[in-house]
Amino acid sequence: MSLHLLLFFFLQLFSSSLQQFPRVCTSPEVLQSKRCCPVWPGDGSVCGVQSGRGFCQDVLVSDLPNGPQYPHSGVDDRERWPLVFYNQTCQCAGNYMGFDCGECKFGFFGANCAERRESVRRNIFQLSTTERQRFISYLNLAKTTISPDYMIVTGTYAQMNNGSTPMFANISVYDLFVWMHYYVSRDALLGGPGNVWADIDFAHESAAFLPWHRVYLLFWEHEIRKLTGDFNFTIPYWDWRDAQDCQVCTDELMGARSSLNRSLISPSSVFSSWKVICSQPESYNLREALCDGSPEGPLLRNPGDHDRIRVPRLPTSADVESVLRLTDYETGQMDRRANLSFRNALEGFANPETGLAVTGRSLMHNSLHVFMNGSMSSVQGSANDPIFIIHHAFIDSIFEQWLRRHQPPRTHYPTANAPIGHNDGYFMVPFIPLYRNGDYFLSTKALGYEYAYLQDPGQRFVQEFLTPYLEQAQQIWQWLVAAGILGAAVAGIIASVFAVACRRQTRRRKLSYGERQPLLNSSEEEGSASYQTTL
Repeated sequence: MSLHLLLFFFLQLFSSSLQQFPRVCTSPEVLQSKRCCPVWPGDGSVCGVQSGRGFCQDVLVSDLPNGPQYPHSGVDDRERWPLVFYNQTCQCAGNYMGFDCGECKFGFFGANCAERRESVRRNIFQLSTTERQRFISYLNLAKTTISPDYMIVTGTYAQMNNGSTPMFANISVYDLFVWMHYYVSRDALLGGPGNVWADIDFAHESAAFLPWHRVYLLFWEHEIRKLTGDFNFTIPYWDWRDAQDCQVCTDELMGARSSLNRSLISPSSVFSSWKVICSQPESYNLREALCDGSPEGPLLRNPGDHDRIRVPRLPTSADVESVLRLTDYETGQMDRRANLSFRNALEGFANPETGLAVTGRSLMHNSLHVFMNGSMSSVQGSANDPIFIIHHAFIDSIFEQWLRRHQPPRTHYPTANAPIGHNDGYFMVPFIPLYRNGDYFLSTKALGYEYAYLQDPGQRFVQEFLTPYLEQAQQIWQWLVAAGILGAAVAGIIASVFAVACRRQTRRRKLSYGERQPLLNSSEEEGSASYQTTL
């Protein structure tokens, strides 16, 4: 096969990988060359090219027009992502993924990423006690472990003197995701203190809201698996339909309310010691600075003590069903003013019953954020609260229901004129290398995961009822075996004692019967014709 044909074959197989500012791509040399193509340690070649994993390629961004919501150009590092920072990245072939093509795509495992596996995300209330404790411990481990692979950017490219003086900082595995959610939704700095453009968000208020958060959760799940070595881990979801309060706000799960301060987490929960980051957008705007990941105070949450006019109640099963009936993914200007748009209704800017956009109210997805009335109620800092993860997992499951019910072709996803960052061909901010929005307008089954409540009845019974009991039995199987062996030994001893006792009793009876007269005899002397026992 000629080199040209081989390259063409690779191009057909390419699947961009996913990460955020790889540590190896934060040096002045890399930033000034704008070439983020690390060596894969597995074979010592750039992007693992010698092993057929991928190769370094120019980044080609879409030139299709954006909507009118953001009228500026060339003033924000996120525009035409990621060209301000890198114009070459590793493009991975086949089932490979990662900033150096050293990992497997979502849903694939094994040394050569050839093993296909479907993970199942389950209701958090269907987890066993051990599984719940494991989930909480994984969250805390991620919060307290510095990411070995990624860093966050703490200044604009211009502030870094076009890359000659890098501005990056270490970050924990969990806080990496908090920062990413901040960075994708922050205001645009136009130059000068407080001079910002607020009507901009690369992951909310338009078409990319659902695909972006789908990739975000997959990335989070992937990093937790790498951190813990538990490649069977999946994110649980909170099915909040018809809930009257914060069902997960218990010390066993996401933390109860503190009895000393209604806005704090109970001291009995590990989350009471968590510190938030990226929660002061007004301060960053005034200082013309980016969040640098510094701790900014305790995690806040005060569920239910919110503005009741803005959020009169949490979403119901009927609300979800009404939203699922909407047939158009996007309509109109494809922003928060869109009518009869499934995305806009699910995000919470439209009435779920009518599908018509509303102002002054937060519904569906948005209502949960406002209801929590704390760290989670601010868009940029909302991921500080771990409830964010289980909430968005359920939102993702509703998105999956809609995809399965309506089976829209990719052409239903907007290719042009959506707000900046949301067109089909736009690369998701701030993932590096790259993921296109439209590539994730597809079923979870293609991405290697499923939701337990969306399975057929047989599979659902196994996942939600049988599996927890089997896993509990697996945790105590050593004790069950030991108990079985001990029980068998005791039963054997008892049986032996009974056997010996019976043999002795039998011998005594035989001796006794030899000394007595027959049980029946005939009295010839009395001439009796009847039979009597001698007992």
